[in-house]
Amino acid sequence: MSDDARGVLVTGGSRGIGAAIARAFAERGDRVAVHYGSSADSAEAVRSSLPGDGHVTVGADLADPEEVRRVVDAAAERLGRLDVLVNNAGIFRAHPPLTTSYDDWQAAWSQTLATNLVGAANAAFCAIPHLRAAGGGAIVNVSSRGAFRGEPANPAYGASKAGLNAFGQSLALVLAPHGISVGTVAPGFVQTEMAREVLDGPGGDAVRAQSPFGRVARPEEVAAAVLWLASPEAKFSTGTIIDVNGASYLRS
Repeated sequence: MSDDARGVLVTGGSRGIGAAIARAFAERGDRVAVHYGSSADSAEAVRSSLPGDGHVTVGADLADPEEVRRVVDAAAERLGRLDVLVNNAGIFRAHPPLTTSYDDWQAAWSQTLATNLVGAANAAFCAIPHLRAAGGGAIVNVSSRGAFRGEPANPAYGASKAGLNAFGQSLALVLAPHGISVGTVAPGFVQTEMAREVLDGPGGDAVRAQSPFGRVARPEEVAAAVLWLASPEAKFSTGTIIDVNGASYLRS
């Protein structure tokens, strides 16, 4: 393990984008805590596949504030320090306004905001003392292009990611004097297991055609942006939101 190895907590690290992010940090020589919500086996498979040593798995329901505090503290303790928090975990539950029952509408909003926005905010709050103790560090939030272009069938998801963008920029202002940067990555469609049903279905070609590259992002491309935002070289870019959507959506 290199002398400059950092302690990194990646929420939602047991699959997809989170697993790619965990791998990118491990390849740099950092120690990674792979967080999972319910799939301990998947998280362990990711952990065991990472290069280097000192990696751990930590489980928690991020919609539960006490579990969030416990898992952040546990990651810092087991890694020996915490230098980087990546808020990647999120849920995506369809609830189209014109066809969803009021009960299902309430459940979708409650669950989505509790995990995607409040859970991430709580994780950041709990991580700040550890980052300050390490002499500074970084928080990187994984948002979505849906925060900008809208999510007509998943409005709570789009709203949660828009809120995450604003939250990250607010934190960037507060934490800069303490040597902590806060950045955000906003992917479009990404080639993951979660997206396979859509991408392999009849609408897959239309999704790929949204980008002039004629494809969707690879998880490793999102991970590369996260890795850069967490680097010392990106410190002065705090507050930045990086789009990783292949020009499928351009904002001014």
